[in-house]
Amino acid sequence: MKHNFTVQKLGKCTVNSPLKLSTEKGDSVYNYIKDEEKVIFDVTLKGSKKARESNEEELAMEKAGPRERIFFDPAKTKAAIVTCGGLCPGINNVIRSLVMGLYYRYGVKNVVGIKYGYEGFIPKYNHPFVELTPKTVSTIHQFGGTILGSSRGQQDVSVIVDTLVRFNINILFTIGGDGTLRGAQAISQEVERRGLKISVVGVPKTIDNDISLIEKTFGFETSFTMASPIIRDAHNEAKGAWNGIAIVKLMGRDSGFIAANAALSMPEVNFVLVPEIDFTLEGEHGFLSVLKKRLDHSQHALIVVAEGAGQTLFDDKERQKDASGNVLHKDIGVFLKNKISEYFKRIDYPVTVKYIDPSYIIRSAPANPSDSIFCNRLALYAIHGAMTGRTNFIVSRWNNKFVYIPIAEAVRERKKIDLEGELWLNVLEATGQPIEMKG
Repeated sequence: MKHNFTVQKLGKCTVNSPLKLSTEKGDSVYNYIKDEEKVIFDVTLKGSKKARESNEEELAMEKAGPRERIFFDPAKTKAAIVTCGGLCPGINNVIRSLVMGLYYRYGVKNVVGIKYGYEGFIPKYNHPFVELTPKTVSTIHQFGGTILGSSRGQQDVSVIVDTLVRFNINILFTIGGDGTLRGAQAISQEVERRGLKISVVGVPKTIDNDISLIEKTFGFETSFTMASPIIRDAHNEAKGAWNGIAIVKLMGRDSGFIAANAALSMPEVNFVLVPEIDFTLEGEHGFLSVLKKRLDHSQHALIVVAEGAGQTLFDDKERQKDASGNVLHKDIGVFLKNKISEYFKRIDYPVTVKYIDPSYIIRSAPANPSDSIFCNRLALYAIHGAMTGRTNFIVSRWNNKFVYIPIAEAVRERKKIDLEGELWLNVLEATGQPIEMKG
């Protein structure tokens, strides 16, 4: 798959940056980033050799950061912020950091919040804009959720751009996942079609950590940190009964990163079930048989299951979708609980099954310190990119450096656990579960 990491720009940067940074090494002041500074995509020796042998320039991403010249005049710039999709720890942190960075670093004093996702641009919903100032956002990072509200579903892109024009908005920051970013891309394309000078920036948000070309998304670390004590307590429940079984269902529609990392953070888990790998229930090597062997040996078992796991076990061939176009998965947690209970009753093997689903508590929590730092840095790098007239891009961290990536590259495919990679190997080693559980 050939990548194109060229970020679109609105025009030439002719305004001096107000940041007062340096262009000289050795003066103890941070230097402005030059456009030619890049971050290599594949840092392995194999990747470097491949580039040399093919006489091609190594594939690289634009390094994020402040530039000496910017596109927008801060005194004449108006920015808007919108949050879309499901909740995730850290959204308010990003909103706060965007407002503070625009106001104090660049002197952009005119910032508005769009209520309830992309709906807020559509006149028929009658959602008022919210003025965002340092005072109004000063304490919002202490709370989970989003002060702007959110929604799912596509809206008329043409009407959205009409609203941007009508309210003289120069920069739009979109905070959301795959669907939100696709919407931002469509908005940017409509802006370009009309010949407008409006920057559209994506700050990737997904608790599932499933956006491509991003090492991690904000809120992800908080999510498995919150899940860790719940798993600990579920383990206590399982051990508290003879042949006790505890099932914890965590978020992860198409990718099992939360389940995998939560299990590693509290290594009492015996089985991790994720969307990336199929399993069967019945048969000599099926999950139920393997679970019985675990009980025979240790008299208790702890199972962590991602919400999108085991969907092939359901008979329903027609899957409904939510307003964002995501497949509405069947409830694997309740399904597993019932199937486990039925199986052990059938073979006259007494068990006690406890089921816990903390998903909505986790996603509504405030960000932990590590995620708070990450949110602030993402927001500031988003501002730096937007002020230089870059558009139709997201802020990412790659090879431990912050970079700018075209939205098209980020939404090309969903990121999933590599079953041949180190993360899944670590899970198998920590749980002791079989590589495959199929009858």
